[in-house]
Amino acid sequence: MKLRKSDITKKVREWLTYAEEDLRIARHALTLSSSVPYRLIAFHAQQCAEKYLKSYLAYHSIDFPYTHDISKLLKWCEEKADWTDKIRQAEELTPFAVTARYPGIWKSVTKRQALRAVKIASQTRNVIRRALIKEGLKIKNEDSK
Repeated sequence: MKLRKSDITKKVREWLTYAEEDLRIARHALTLSSSVPYRLIAFHAQQCAEKYLKSYLAYHSIDFPYTHDISKLLKWCEEKADWTDKIRQAEELTPFAVTARYPGIWKSVTKRQALRAVKIASQTRNVIRRALIKEGLKIKNEDSK
């Protein structure tokens, strides 16, 4: 059954809202004066990038499994997108989806790694937002966020 355009738009906006929340949390955590949870910042940065990619797939009604693998998500986006090489570095975030959340799997995440993760998530966000707007989705293009 094919979804109506309004249903697709609603689904895409939900993905975007969740992605924005992840990025907002990651950025806010960087402002803490002590006990900064770098591993959680990296996790939320990964989640932002993942959800932005899934929003693009949802916009094009491309079915995808619930995976955290950014390489796979980029590959599925390539069917419709010409921008995937611009954000290929987002693949670096995949390990943060799980390993940064559970003890014994990942030793630690440094401040430098957390900052890089947020930068990559922000770049991913900006590229996909611009693409969605160019393709007709009505959202504010707030690249400076």
